[in-house]
Amino acid sequence: MDNLELKKHANDVRKGIVTSTHAAKCGHPGGSLSAADLYTFLYFEEMNIDPKNPGKEDRDRFVLSKGHTAPGLYSALAYRGFFPVEDLKTLRHLGSYLQGHPNMHIPGVDMASGSLGQGISAAAGMALGAKLSNKDFRVYTLLGDGEIEEGQVWEAAMFAGFRKLDNFVVIVDNNGLQIDGPIDQVCSPYPIDKKFEAFNFHVINVDAHDFDALRNAFNEAKATKGMPTAIIMHSVKGKGVSFMENSVDWHGKAPNDDEYATAMADLAKIDEELAKEGK
Repeated sequence: MDNLELKKHANDVRKGIVTSTHAAKCGHPGGSLSAADLYTFLYFEEMNIDPKNPGKEDRDRFVLSKGHTAPGLYSALAYRGFFPVEDLKTLRHLGSYLQGHPNMHIPGVDMASGSLGQGISAAAGMALGAKLSNKDFRVYTLLGDGEIEEGQVWEAAMFAGFRKLDNFVVIVDNNGLQIDGPIDQVCSPYPIDKKFEAFNFHVINVDAHDFDALRNAFNEAKATKGMPTAIIMHSVKGKGVSFMENSVDWHGKAPNDDEYATAMADLAKIDEELAKEGK
C-alpha cells in the first residue's frame, strides 16, 4: 500500500479514537493517537490477517500490552473491516462488546490485556508456541514507555532473547509521557535501546510517524535471524490533535463537546492536506 493511502487510513483511525472516547466520556486518547500510525501500518500492510476469518490458524498475532490504548486498536480493527465503524461509538457503554481494555470476544483481538507488563509475556509465549509447532506466523506486541517500568517486561524480554524468538517483535511507543508526567521524571527507563540489546534483542530506533521508516524497520525485523527485534518508536503523544499533542493531561481523559469539535476540525484539515497531496 502506498504511503498516501496509509496516511488516509491513519487519519480515519484517529477520527475513530476521538469519536469513541468522546462518546464514552472516558478513555485514553493520548497514547492511542501516538500509536495510530503503527496500528495502521500493522493492520493495513504488515500483518497476515483476514477480517473475514479473524481466527485463521496461520494469521499473525498482535497483543496490545498497553491495553488502556484500546481505542486505537479498536479503531484500526473497525476501519480494517473486523466490525462496523459505527460500533466505535459504543466504547465502554453498558452492553457493548467494546470494553475499556481488549477482550478476546472482540473480532481481531488475539489476547485480553490491560494489566501493564503482562501483554509482552503472553506474546512471547505465542511466539515460542509458533516455534514449537513449526508454524511460521509472526507475533507483535506494543508496549508503552511508561509500561516498561514494570519488572515483568524485562523477565519476558530475557525469556524471548534466551529463546532466540526471531518471529517476535516488541514495539515500544516512546512518546515520553505517562499518567504522572514525563517518563524521565517518574522512573526513567532510558536508555531503552541499550536495555533491550542487553537481553539479546536486535534493536531499531524509528520515527513513529514516518511510514517509510516503519516499513524499513519491519522489513529489517523479518530479515533478522536468531534473535527477537525491539522497535523503539519515537512518537508524539496526542499526534494529530493540536491541543492534545505532547500534553500529559490527555493521557486518560475524553474530549468534551467543544474539544471534540476542535479535534475533528484538526483531523478534517489533515484530510484536506492529503487530498491536495493526492492530486
